Amino acid sequence: MDYDIIIIGAGPAGLCFARALAETGLEIALIEKQKEAVLAAPPYDGREIALTHLSHKTMGELGLLDKIPDEDISLIRDAQVLNGKSPYALYFDHEDAGEDNLGFMISNHMIRKAAYEVTKGFKNIHLMTGKEVSGVETDDTQGQITLKGGKKLTAKLIIAADSRFSQARDMMGISASKLDFGRTCIVCRMGSELPHDYTAYECFHYDRTLAILPLNNNNVSVVITLDSSEREDVLGLSDAEFGRDTAQRAEERFGAMNLIGKLHSYPLMAVYANSFYAQRFALIGDAAVGMHPVTAHGWNLGLKGACTLASEIKEALHTGGDIGGASHLRRYHLQHRKNTRPLYLGTNALVKLFTKDNIPARMARRALLRLGNHIGPAKRLIMNQLTENNKVA
Repeated sequence: MDYDIIIIGAGPAGLCFARALAETGLEIALIEKQKEAVLAAPPYDGREIALTHLSHKTMGELGLLDKIPDEDISLIRDAQVLNGKSPYALYFDHEDAGEDNLGFMISNHMIRKAAYEVTKGFKNIHLMTGKEVSGVETDDTQGQITLKGGKKLTAKLIIAADSRFSQARDMMGISASKLDFGRTCIVCRMGSELPHDYTAYECFHYDRTLAILPLNNNNVSVVITLDSSEREDVLGLSDAEFGRDTAQRAEERFGAMNLIGKLHSYPLMAVYANSFYAQRFALIGDAAVGMHPVTAHGWNLGLKGACTLASEIKEALHTGGDIGGASHLRRYHLQHRKNTRPLYLGTNALVKLFTKDNIPARMARRALLRLGNHIGPAKRLIMNQLTENNKVA
C-alpha cells in the first residue's frame, strides 16, 4: 500500500480535507494536474466567496485565516433581496442574527492560496503536481489510481475533489444529476461612488440577476447571471459602458461605478452526485455538490462536507476501524446529503422562479418577499441558512 488516502484534486476542498487530517499521521497523497506554482500563487479569477459564520470559524481552526490579511476579509452586515422594479424588498438585519454581521467576503484566490500554505508543510502530506489521473478502481481491500504515463498508486481510500465535472466520479460509475441553466455568470470587482454600508444586494430583474456584495475600501463584488446568448454582448462592452450599465441596473444606489480589473465569465451548471461514496471511494467539494451561486453556499457546503468526512475518518482511527470502510463512508454520505439536498433543491427552485417573467411567477415572487418579511419562522429559517448560526431565536 503506497498511501492511506489519495486525494484527486488540490483545490480548496481537497487541501482543506488533507489539512483536517494532517495531524492524524495518515500518509496522504494529493494529486493535482496544475503546477505547484499556480497553487502557491493562484491568479485572481473574479470570484469573491461569501462565508457563513460556521465556515469562517472552521477556516480559522484549520489555520487559513492566519494566512489571509485582515484587510482582505470584508464583512456583510445586512442584506436585501429586490424583485424587479418593485419598491418592496426582503431585508436581513445582522442584529436579528445575534451577530455583528451576517457573513464574510474573501476572494477565491486568497482561500486557495491559504489552503495551500497551511497544508504544504506537513511531511505526511505528499503533493504531486502536474499529474493527471487516467484511471480509478477499487476492490474490497484498496483503491488504485493510474496516472497518465502508466504509474499506479494504491491507498486504503480514494477521494475525488476534482470539480463538478469530476472525471474520477465518472470513472467510478457514480452518476450525477446535472442541471444546465443555459445561463452564464459574469463576475468582477468594481469601485462605487456612494457608500455600500456593508449591505449585500440581490436584484432579480427577470432577464438578469444582479448581486452586489460589499468589499473593503468601498469596493463591491458584482455577480451578473444572464442568458448565455448575451454573454458576448456584455463582455464586449467598454469599461465605461459596463460601469454605466451596472450603475443603472443597480438603480444608482451606488452612484457611479467603475470596473477594477477585467470581467470573468463562467457557465452555470448545477450538479448533485446520486451517491457521495462507493467502495473505498468518496466525493467531496464540487465533485459531490456543485451549486448555483445565487445563495452563495458552494464553498460553505464544500468545506462542511470535507470536514464531515474527515471527522468520520478520525472516528474510524479512534475506534480502530477501517478508514475506507463502508460504514463510515455511508454515515458521511447520509449526513452530507442531509446538509445539502434541501439547499440544492431550494436554490434551483428559487432560480427558476426568479428567472420566469410570466404573471404567475411575478405574483409568486411578490408573495414570497412579503411572506419572508412578515412570517417570523420563515425569515429565521432563511437567516440560519445564510449564516449557519444557531443564535437566531
